[in-house]
Amino acid sequence: MGVDDGEIIARSVEERAVFAEIYDRHERVVFRYAARRVGVAHADDIVSETFLVAYDRRESFDGSDARPWLLGIATRLIGKLSREEARAWRGMVAADLARVDTDAFDAADDRLDADRLARRLGRMLARLPAGDRDALLLYTFADLDYEGVASSLGVPVGTVRSRLNRARRKLRAALASLGDVEKNHGRDFVPAPSAD
Repeated sequence: MGVDDGEIIARSVEERAVFAEIYDRHERVVFRYAARRVGVAHADDIVSETFLVAYDRRESFDGSDARPWLLGIATRLIGKLSREEARAWRGMVAADLARVDTDAFDAADDRLDADRLARRLGRMLARLPAGDRDALLLYTFADLDYEGVASSLGVPVGTVRSRLNRARRKLRAALASLGDVEKNHGRDFVPAPSAD
């Protein structure tokens, strides 16, 4: 195996240009994570700022894998964009739901239903406490394990487990309440008046 990130970052303290290898290794992961969190329009800014912060703080890095460290920096930067994040969630969820294959006759209704569902789910995700949301998104979008999420957020692994459990419980409850919406094709069901 080649040189680990820690060795490269340590070398970059004296040879600044060496830090470009860290960028080359991890830029795509940070970009994908940022794009899923705040949309493509803001992802480039998050990536640039993440690597600037990392470069400025490279002397304090202590580890062999820079990915959790970089994603932790990106997560904190994304936290500053909370209003844009809420809007991006609604758009991202709608885009994912729109990929579901539907019959041609029901396509229009399904898109309307998906959009309605996406808005409701997006509001639920936006209402999660920031720590719970960040843990969930790092675990889901950045494909980090519990230890990686803990390292990114600077919290113990037990805290990550608690945050993920709490976020999953809240999302399951929200999805369960949306189940009735899906059963009725997104329309409010009002029974016909009785003929008494």
